Amino acid sequence: MTIELVDGKAGTAHISSEDKAIIHQAKFSKSDVVFDWGDAFKCSMSSPNRATIGTGCASIQGLDWHVTAAESVTIPNGSQGMKRNDIICAHYHRDSRSGIENVELTVLKGSSNATAAADPTIPSGKILSGAVDAYMPLWRIPLDGITVGTPVRLFTPRGALWDSVTQPWKPPYTSNSLTLCRIGRIVTINGNVKFTGSGTQNYAMAVETIPEAFRPLADQSIISFPSCGFSLLVMRDGKVQMLGDPKSAYSTAHGCWMSE
Repeated sequence: MTIELVDGKAGTAHISSEDKAIIHQAKFSKSDVVFDWGDAFKCSMSSPNRATIGTGCASIQGLDWHVTAAESVTIPNGSQGMKRNDIICAHYHRDSRSGIENVELTVLKGSSNATAAADPTIPSGKILSGAVDAYMPLWRIPLDGITVGTPVRLFTPRGALWDSVTQPWKPPYTSNSLTLCRIGRIVTINGNVKFTGSGTQNYAMAVETIPEAFRPLADQSIISFPSCGFSLLVMRDGKVQMLGDPKSAYSTAHGCWMSE
């Protein structure tokens, strides 16, 4: 049988983690998700070599996991005169013999460089395709020599499901928020915005990202704000790029695209 009533009584244990991952991916997208619960995995450096991750709830490729009390991870020592980025990840692992699965926090160490730090490569692995390991990046820990910088969040917490069709989003180069609204696979963006960036920031990749459930299906989508001759190029991974020279006046922002 290829049809299964997953949540129905079958007279025997039959609900697997694969069942739940498939259903959660279908409901909430295939992306990793951090939910707005607890401390939303707030990160603080309790010492130069110790990062503390607060409580939170998330889904890695459709498999739910949570932290119910603060957890700590060790950040390897930096090197004098060298820069490095480490990434704190949730690491999913399935024992290939027993089939037992678990999630734990781990640190992926970046390569040291005298001039510019780069993030380490996040190993790819699709759980539903049989991968025994998968990684969900949470925080970037920048190191400059032996000095540890401020942790950088690599996710946007998603609100409760009843409010998941609309989300506020702060685009780059402004302190104003826009409203993203999703109906089916159509996402609209609306609001008033006053941009502050210009000049050398043109065409620079922004730090902010579109929330995961609202990202465009295509490789890129251009959102134009005609009253100031300014556009944002939205990438499939949620990153946005600044195009044009913004003005100081408030502008009405609107646009739409297809999402996954």
